[in-house]
Amino acid sequence: MDENAVYQALSRVIDPEIGVDIVNLGLVYTVKIDESRILVQMTMTTPACPLHGYILRHAENELSLAFPDQPNIRIELVWEPQWHPLMMSPAARTALGWNA
Repeated sequence: MDENAVYQALSRVIDPEIGVDIVNLGLVYTVKIDESRILVQMTMTTPACPLHGYILRHAENELSLAFPDQPNIRIELVWEPQWHPLMMSPAARTALGWNA
């Protein structure tokens, strides 16, 4: 298990309102892995996101599927730094038509 595998699992979580995965949106801030747990710190595009519960559950589910032998998966929702569209990957900006 490594950080890249965690990001790969999280890239299967699509923000249903935007249609882009949470990794390319820049919502995943930190991934920490040790022998006892996987910890992900992430944010939402806005604190008022109505689908934050859905997105967090989907992220946890994808990590559980990718790492079935890891019983301690924790996702922390953080608000600092505040998310901004410039945090998106170039691929996400292109997909959304923001690379003019």
